[in-house]
Amino acid sequence: MGKFNKNTKKEAPEINTGSMSDIVFMLLFFFMVITTMRESTLFVRINPPQASEVQKLEKKSLVSFIYIGPPIDAQKYGTEPRIQLNDQMSGVRDIAQFIESEREARDEVDRPLMTTSIKADRTVKMGILTDVKQELRKVNALKINYSTAKGKDVYGH
Repeated sequence: MGKFNKNTKKEAPEINTGSMSDIVFMLLFFFMVITTMRESTLFVRINPPQASEVQKLEKKSLVSFIYIGPPIDAQKYGTEPRIQLNDQMSGVRDIAQFIESEREARDEVDRPLMTTSIKADRTVKMGILTDVKQELRKVNALKINYSTAKGKDVYGH
């Protein structure tokens, strides 16, 4: 049998840092994949109305947003409420083309699940909203969501 020497001093082995760069790049790639960037820059001011009963949208990737509100740059766009589709100021007549391009960007399976979300300022008159809804009806975009902020309802409940 061998003799064990208990008096030898043990040293901790050095840490191998060779794979540290691989781990850093893997984490960087992971966060790049899961992070979503804001789709569009707002040119209109949105102060949403409050509602007592709100629900979150489940699949935000299947939602197309229509923004309606007074322009942020009043000198360039005026003071009347305007419609913004993606990163462009648009009119009601552009909504059909916008919805068609949004449908084309999605898979065939996901097209029936698409939702159009209207984000309108609380000061916007119903006439503009009605015009937008009529255009959406013409292109058979019948699944509409109104974006609101959670708060008390009109009656204070």
